[in-house]
Amino acid sequence: MRATAACLHKGFWGRSLDEFKRLSNIVFHLEGIKGPSGPLPLHDFHKPSSLSETKVMSDVDIGGFSQAALDWVPPSPQDNVKGHARFHGHISTALPPHRPEIQRSGYAAWRTLDRPPTIFGRALWNIDMYAYLAMRIKSDGRSYLVNVQTESVVPTDLHQHRLFARRPGEWETVLIKWNDFVRTNHGFVVEPQTEILRQKVRSVGVGLTDRVPGPFDLSIERIWATNDVSEGNDPVDSPVVREGQLKNKQGHNINWSEK
Repeated sequence: MRATAACLHKGFWGRSLDEFKRLSNIVFHLEGIKGPSGPLPLHDFHKPSSLSETKVMSDVDIGGFSQAALDWVPPSPQDNVKGHARFHGHISTALPPHRPEIQRSGYAAWRTLDRPPTIFGRALWNIDMYAYLAMRIKSDGRSYLVNVQTESVVPTDLHQHRLFARRPGEWETVLIKWNDFVRTNHGFVVEPQTEILRQKVRSVGVGLTDRVPGPFDLSIERIWATNDVSEGNDPVDSPVVREGQLKNKQGHNINWSEK
């Protein structure tokens, strides 16, 4: 007998028990005083079922012509590569016909779905005790953005940062300081800036909004919060300032600090 998809997912009480264990572990190990005992997993793509916890978006939603997919790639032991997701497709900046109100097109993105609630309420990530967002990726070198959504007063707000790949075409671990994310809304930098609501993170994901026509291909193995800059054997280098693709409402490009 084969289990149905519904049976494979934990129910309300199962999720609540897991959350109770997690909270109890924090109290038992005095993590609020001593700091976390290890990294905080946010999402991984080690199993095919991990795709069901994500959502893919593109300008097709507004009548555009970009193509985007998030596919699971099985592990390759001979290459020492774990199961992962491949975010790929083709960006088109062609505007939808008969939609004069649409002036910009050419984007694709994916994000994790909101986590189901538990007896403790809405399930959110608390990354307050961590300094870095870590991602294990293999990039094609295009200008991707990491998107973080929180339980914000403005539901359309995102916190974004460039995903700097130092070795396109190779697997690497990228670390981004949580404090370096920039608050945006509909692609524009919001003023005044506010820090991420670190105790109320809803979802994480990656987007491509550089509006450069052509193919894209980004592989992602896992995403986690950490304090260990040496994790993955890719230490953080000295800061390098680069011009980014986000703009403020005056039309000026913002600069990113690569750390």
